[in-house]
Amino acid sequence: MAEVMRDYKSCLAGFNALWFASCLALSTLAHAAEPATRAKPFEWKSSEPLIKPPADAKHIHGVKDPTIVYHDGRYHVFMTTAAATGWGLAYTSFADWDQAPKAPLFMLDQSPIGPGYRAAPQVFYFAPQKLWYLIYQGGDPLYSTTKNLADPRSWTPPQPFYATIPESVKDAEGKAAWLDFWNICDDKKCHLFFTDDNGSFFRGETTLERFPHGFSEPVVVMKEKREDMFEASNTYRITGTQQYLTLIEAIGANGRYFRAWKADRLDGKWQPIPGARMNLFAGAENVKFNGRIWSEGVSHGELIRDGVDQTLSIDPCQPLRFLYQGLDMEKDKQYEYIELPYRLGVITATAPNAISVLCKK
Repeated sequence: MAEVMRDYKSCLAGFNALWFASCLALSTLAHAAEPATRAKPFEWKSSEPLIKPPADAKHIHGVKDPTIVYHDGRYHVFMTTAAATGWGLAYTSFADWDQAPKAPLFMLDQSPIGPGYRAAPQVFYFAPQKLWYLIYQGGDPLYSTTKNLADPRSWTPPQPFYATIPESVKDAEGKAAWLDFWNICDDKKCHLFFTDDNGSFFRGETTLERFPHGFSEPVVVMKEKREDMFEASNTYRITGTQQYLTLIEAIGANGRYFRAWKADRLDGKWQPIPGARMNLFAGAENVKFNGRIWSEGVSHGELIRDGVDQTLSIDPCQPLRFLYQGLDMEKDKQYEYIELPYRLGVITATAPNAISVLCKK
């Protein structure tokens, strides 16, 4: 208002009523337009922990790394289990979130996926083949398929995406440094994104026709400091636009958090989404809780999509919901890494943001 009055006085000094009216109108319009052009930061509200280790499974310390689809009237969630015996995969399903805390977990080592190191799943329906795919890490990127998402025993044994370890992901000792694999497809290609826990974000590609075979030598898409681009990347197509969203987990003073980038193509250049420090998507700084702040930061998770297929679409016209792993630690208790008490909760966007402004309805 003070700036508008200064414009008013400047105009009045000219003793020209027409000029005054024009100046006042232009000044008012200019200042009214400012909020519309200013980037809007993300704001969230968190649920309580919704998915936990079963009460009778004392050997399971945490559930983490969730992937989720809504299909045939039910949510289908796959996750990593952290147990005394190591890392594995589990599945649960429920019709509504109020049923999630009591929904049973099925351990996927009882399926043809089998025992051994399995972690960080991603699920989607690959429409060209009419198959569900579950991607996960077993050291290297692996996949299993099924025609029946609701039958956890129906998944096929693990198959690798790459016959040998690509040279571009080997560290100085020649060992593979890649994890948290994420596949998304456009109308011609499928793109396998992943990180290395050391500041690099990679992408490999193959054609729709050749998927899941024929992936190219991965290339580095973005590179930052280790703590600023750590792991757990996930990428989506924004429905009704020609834009894509990528989220990558980072390490901060207040725990883990996610940063956000946009691009107009999956093999294009990713630009930070403005509006907050470090292009913040979700973390301790912008997530509110009802009552107890049960989670230290926001870690590995996935947006709830508006479809199930390989394009991984999200609807900007609906409030964003992100299923995440939260760290619910007891005060002053010391934990080994595999013992960390991760639980799964949902954060829901509570204000207009850089994605919601893209809604064209």
